[in-house]
Amino acid sequence: MAAADLRERLLPPKTSTSTAAVVAAGRRTFFHGMDVNGLKKRGQGLRSWIRVDAATGAAQAIDLDKFTIMRRCDLPARDLRLLDPLFVYPSTILGRERAIVVNLEQIRCIITADEVLLLNSLDPYVLQYVEELRRRLAMNDGGEASPFGRRAPSPDYLPFEFRALEVALEAACTSLDSQASELEIEAYPFLDELTSKISTKNLERVRRLKSRLVTLTRRVQKVRDEIEQLMDDDGDMAEMYLTEKKIRMENSFYGEQHLPIFNSGPPGVSFSAPVSPASSPPESRKLDKTLSLARSRHSSGRSTDSGAEKIDELEMLLEAYFVVIDNTLNKLTSLKEYIDDTEDFINIQLDNVRNQLIQFELLLTTATFVVAIFGVVAGVFGMNFEIPFFEEQAAFKWVLLITGASGLVLFCGFLFYFRHRRLMPL
Repeated sequence: MAAADLRERLLPPKTSTSTAAVVAAGRRTFFHGMDVNGLKKRGQGLRSWIRVDAATGAAQAIDLDKFTIMRRCDLPARDLRLLDPLFVYPSTILGRERAIVVNLEQIRCIITADEVLLLNSLDPYVLQYVEELRRRLAMNDGGEASPFGRRAPSPDYLPFEFRALEVALEAACTSLDSQASELEIEAYPFLDELTSKISTKNLERVRRLKSRLVTLTRRVQKVRDEIEQLMDDDGDMAEMYLTEKKIRMENSFYGEQHLPIFNSGPPGVSFSAPVSPASSPPESRKLDKTLSLARSRHSSGRSTDSGAEKIDELEMLLEAYFVVIDNTLNKLTSLKEYIDDTEDFINIQLDNVRNQLIQFELLLTTATFVVAIFGVVAGVFGMNFEIPFFEEQAAFKWVLLITGASGLVLFCGFLFYFRHRRLMPL
């Protein structure tokens, strides 16, 4: 579904203006605790959130401040900092008592047993997340909705918090995988062109590609490590069963409300009724404390056993997306290896050119040395003293022939020596 259609669903129905105008008017921009009108918001600015209801799948835009979110989801302030778009935090998945804090790429949300609170944004991935979550909630727990409006039981049932977490993982993994694929499509032609033609322009393009590759690899590695760390900790996975904990707390609450009354004293005094510590004997207080401790231990032990039995659902879910993100990481690793191989090939080519230049310089130096012999002979014959050999008419020719032959023999001797010492190719 288009982003404009989703925005129209999130806005109040009594509007007649365009979607863009209503969104611009309805979304208030805050900066350091102050809105655009300069009004102070008690030190903490309101933020626009998209709330997706677990029961109906309805999505609506609401404005909540930081303290309201903390009370509503029972979260500390440090967890909300992970969702602040003004700060850059690595990908994180935190399981708390009543909520799951998710910070995966563009998806920053708080998942509870009853709702999902997602930071309102114009990012297309955020809108796709909301629409995909609503679509899955409308489906029949893993299958299509019944034409009669009823949902048949399904063995692949997942609680609401896991469905929301699955959509967030899917959005993050899909985004990273698409970026990796685009980088592959862009990088391989450049690398092939660089191997055939080494130029400063191609080297600069490959340098920028390598920088993007390193950044994307770090992001993918962080998501992979976060999923792997969560899979390795059974306690954290058991903590994320929010629906089960909610049902258990409700059953415990209603069970205490319907405890049988045992009269052991005067009429009107029950065993379950609160008794003043001053009026109750020490033995009674000890008994109440013992019963309370036993009841809490039994409840915690039962929840631990139940969580240990059911973490397989979450573990299978995380394992599926771990395979996806690991495949993306393998793509990036293969691309990095290809870049490294290209760099090695370029270095080999440059070394070969450098060796050829050194060999040419060696030949040129040797030839210069041989030619210098003629300069020595000319200097000798230019001396101002008389030699009978100078009076011969063919003396000049013999000097040239003997000097040239000696230089040629000397040059060939140098070449033989260089090849013998493998300073030049044979």
